[in-house]
Amino acid sequence: MSAALRLGFLASHGGTSMRAIVGAIGDGTLPGRACMVVGNNRDAPALQFAETAGIPHRHISATTEGGEKAADLAICRAMQEAGAEWLVLSGYLRKIGPATLDRYRGRILNIHPALLPEFGGRGMYGRRVHEAVLASGETTSGITVHLVDGEYDHGPIVAQREVAVLPGDTVETLQQRIAAAEPAFFVEVLRSIAAGELILPPS
Repeated sequence: MSAALRLGFLASHGGTSMRAIVGAIGDGTLPGRACMVVGNNRDAPALQFAETAGIPHRHISATTEGGEKAADLAICRAMQEAGAEWLVLSGYLRKIGPATLDRYRGRILNIHPALLPEFGGRGMYGRRVHEAVLASGETTSGITVHLVDGEYDHGPIVAQREVAVLPGDTVETLQQRIAAAEPAFFVEVLRSIAAGELILPPS
């Protein structure tokens, strides 16, 4: 029997994977609850989505809280008070602070548009990832869901899915194909975790 996942989300912009996960919860294909959405940009469409969907949401950043340490503590407190037991990063471009990392260690998940450990790290997001893949001459790219630690794109790998680099691919076509596959893959991974079919690596 699957266990319901109580999820908190962090997003910087649209939160595409978050929307798919919330949709899967809503249609009953993923046992869980969306407890809180935190965005570090006041005008992030992810926060607008949360408001429309009736999900508790907050804008928390170093600017709103007066510093990175205070923002980290505010995020951790907001997630705890909302009852979140897992954190999901959906296009969140800030490093997770130590208080949040400590409280949710081993239960913070991120999705990256390449096969880590290659093509990850600071500054490797969006089209930059796909530019690097194409420049390398690789014939395969893909998607990685990993646990989050104190470094960008560095935590233990949970699951990966390959996506072929096709002849004639541009940054735009590769990016679009991987972006189209990411949300369903994230839902699939969470469903496997909820069902106890996927055992997470130690973090």
